[in-house]
Amino acid sequence: MYLLTHTYNKYYYIRFEDEIGNIHYGQPILKGSQLTASDVSGGQLKAYLIEGDIFGTHRVTSTIVSVKKVLAPILPPFYRGIGLNYRRHAEIVKAKTPQNPIVFVKPPKCTVGPLDSIVIPTICQDSQTDYESELAVVIGKPCKNVSKEEALEYVAGYTVGNDVSARKWQTQLCGGQWCFGKGFDTFNPLGPMIVSSKVIQDPNNLRLGTKVNGKVLQDWNTNDMIFDVATIVSFLSQGSTLMPGEVILTGTPHGVGSILSPNVWLKDKDVCEVFIDGIGSLVNPVVHAKSSNKL
Repeated sequence: MYLLTHTYNKYYYIRFEDEIGNIHYGQPILKGSQLTASDVSGGQLKAYLIEGDIFGTHRVTSTIVSVKKVLAPILPPFYRGIGLNYRRHAEIVKAKTPQNPIVFVKPPKCTVGPLDSIVIPTICQDSQTDYESELAVVIGKPCKNVSKEEALEYVAGYTVGNDVSARKWQTQLCGGQWCFGKGFDTFNPLGPMIVSSKVIQDPNNLRLGTKVNGKVLQDWNTNDMIFDVATIVSFLSQGSTLMPGEVILTGTPHGVGSILSPNVWLKDKDVCEVFIDGIGSLVNPVVHAKSSNKL
């Protein structure tokens, strides 16, 4: 093993399980500039092993490791999410443009990785479970009271998020607060890799979208955000410390199931894919939980 030379870069990160069950961070050996669904599922992916703390001192070694399973690239302590953050989306639902970002949180048990199941609990199986393709921002160093101009200096990189949401529990059954309907276990697939902010220097010029069972339902661009990434990071840091490894979900464009006609809800045996150009595709099957416990 040795330190990086000019033939390597350390701008792409995956978290993965090797063939004997050990979990590592690595730099994927890519065929192109992003990690596709076929790369994740094909069983042929390899990576240069990373040693150290990806949020601190680390190095990409010369050791190549076979990837048995790509995992969620990070296990956030929790998520800060931004609602109603795309202009076209707000126009379609006839919502007033928010004066400040609308903020909600999600717990860490929401996180699953590529090809893991989105498990719809019995409490949600008649509650209009929806998908949301989102650019996910990974904080890289402690960040408090930063300006918009310096905010992106605190971002380690970006990944793909799916802010799965049980709409009835989000909007009708919990007094208007969003956290319960968005906070169920497995309701935030994340991945397939983190792309460094050194690569994605303009996070507000990325195509993103969603396919359900191969049909494109969302296809838009992050340049339509009401509050851009720098504004969001700065706003969230006011009076609150954002820590390395925390993830910010930056909102979803129009095309979610709740505003399509007819509505499209995630159901048992569906396959949901969310994608962002330059990062990759995040594919997850949908299953109904079998538990009989129900309110």
